[in-house]
Amino acid sequence: MKKFIEKFQFITHDIDQLTHIEQARIACEAGAKWIQYRCLSKDDEALLQDIHVIAEICDDWGATLIVTNHIHLNRKADIQGFHIEDMDADFIALRKQLGEDITIGGSSNTAEGLFRLAAEGVDYAGCGPFSITTTKPNNSPLLGLEGYKKVAALLKEKEIDLPVLAVGGITIDDVDALMATGIFGIAASSAINQSEDMTLAYQSFYDKIM
Repeated sequence: MKKFIEKFQFITHDIDQLTHIEQARIACEAGAKWIQYRCLSKDDEALLQDIHVIAEICDDWGATLIVTNHIHLNRKADIQGFHIEDMDADFIALRKQLGEDITIGGSSNTAEGLFRLAAEGVDYAGCGPFSITTTKPNNSPLLGLEGYKKVAALLKEKEIDLPVLAVGGITIDDVDALMATGIFGIAASSAINQSEDMTLAYQSFYDKIM
């Protein structure tokens, strides 16, 4: 079952100035239709408290809610999908565990990794990092524009229909060139949630991508 995947995905993050709930609310009010809740610093009770509120916000604004990792919370809240950051995860087993109705995203840094994700049935993939990012520790090589051009060309050559989103250190000035590589879309975090005007930052990204 092929699922709708948004071309522009917003990722919440642990920052001092705004809670995850505040980030999600501001993004949805700015027009976000895809919220990825990425919180790796809380216990299950605190996670669910956040997720229940964010789920209501997403429902009010017609946005999809994706949770990073934490698949054990499936069915405990109104979650539409999970993004799994473990590049070695068994996505065939995860699909059996989560069910066909749940959207599953994976992460990769290479074309070969994307081939595997597609073969194992993920609905979309985040590919990066594009450049240096402070959002999370990452020892993977930076892809840059040439990396995404290569990835997009190889996927097309092999006729693999997998929505691939660039992620990691992306600024508004990078969007046009990234979208010109042939990738499906972009996921952003710090360029929006750490900007002086988060609403304006979100809408600027949205206007360029959509």
